[in-house]
Amino acid sequence: MDKTKKSTKRLRTAKDLNRLVIDYYLECHEAKRRGTPVGWMPPMNGAIELFYAMDLQPVFPENWSPVCAAFGLTPGNFDVTDGLGYSRDLCGYLRNITGYVHGFMNDESIPLGGLPEPDILLSPGGGCVPVMKIFHILERRFPKAKVFSADLPQVAVEDIRKHHLDYAVWEMNRLIDFLTEVTGHRMDHDRLAEVVKLSDQACALWDEIMSYRRFIPTPLSAAEIGIMFVMVTRQGTQIAVDFLTAVRDEVKERAEAGIGVIDDERIRLFWDNIPLWYNMGLFNYFEKMGGVAVAETYSAAWSLRLDTEHPLEALAMKSLMSYPLVSCVSIRKRKEMVLKACREYSIDGAVLHRNKSCVPITLGQMDIKRALEEELGVPSVIIDADHMDDQNFSVAQFETRVDAFMEMLYEKKGLKL
Repeated sequence: MDKTKKSTKRLRTAKDLNRLVIDYYLECHEAKRRGTPVGWMPPMNGAIELFYAMDLQPVFPENWSPVCAAFGLTPGNFDVTDGLGYSRDLCGYLRNITGYVHGFMNDESIPLGGLPEPDILLSPGGGCVPVMKIFHILERRFPKAKVFSADLPQVAVEDIRKHHLDYAVWEMNRLIDFLTEVTGHRMDHDRLAEVVKLSDQACALWDEIMSYRRFIPTPLSAAEIGIMFVMVTRQGTQIAVDFLTAVRDEVKERAEAGIGVIDDERIRLFWDNIPLWYNMGLFNYFEKMGGVAVAETYSAAWSLRLDTEHPLEALAMKSLMSYPLVSCVSIRKRKEMVLKACREYSIDGAVLHRNKSCVPITLGQMDIKRALEEELGVPSVIIDADHMDDQNFSVAQFETRVDAFMEMLYEKKGLKL
């Protein structure tokens, strides 16, 4: 297996994703050209729906990092960041975007045209610390951009109370006032209601798509989880609903026809933590031994529904929930989610990615590993790597651990290799 490798796509609709990615970045540049304000923001919050409802252009610097990894731009960006004196132990997203904006941002050879410069920065006051630091760096890099310093209580999903929601709604209204003042665009609340309905439809479709992965054999593996691009960049649009409807139809058809990702599915795996964006082909490695990654923690960020009768409250709740759903704000909740997924998806073994540059998601893995073994009898293996930096990933070590793990799972199930 190569150290950097793209995954093999089986779905027709997943292949259409390339066109959607290109169109999104073309749209971002076209918005900048015609004078539509461009705002850079972190992913997984309710601000994206506000932007689309106010005819503003949202851009996601964190999401740009996986694109850079896919195009092989990351090492060059890391070199720039290293030269600025940042530690190599920092988050890979932070190191990549810092190097990008201080290095090759305006290089004409950058794929997809890169990112248009921001007119607005939504600087978060909640979520993971590296993302907050990313926006502090961006504030200094783009001094002419208008900055909204957001605030949000960071509490575990099970601890969210009415006063947390009330405060998040107040922050939503403060953001709307800020955007109106700096852009002249006013909020159309009828339009916002439509956007939130579309966003909720996308979440419902996402859950439905994930539900078909419970079929044996599974029609969709983690190798194609890049479809979440539309959940990051297009939530609240008809584009996301149309694409996910097509994916749902194809996955449903394959599931009902008994068409799996591979012909002979023998081992069902769970993947914990962020994938290795520079080596999504890693998921295909399991397939030579009949293994398929049928569920993962990262996709849980989109498994929430929105109260379409109360759009602002719905977006405030989404902002409160999205980050805790994928990180370790609560070890108890995170463990509960992993165990629930392993039961529902008939998991034989779990692969725990100990992610060097993402401690918030890696935290609690030893508790999860113990609970999987003691409560479900599901074995797990720890893989040391990094979601952005291939220098922190050893192919030989990965293959050695995975081969031994798969042999053990075969023996446990009474199968022969």
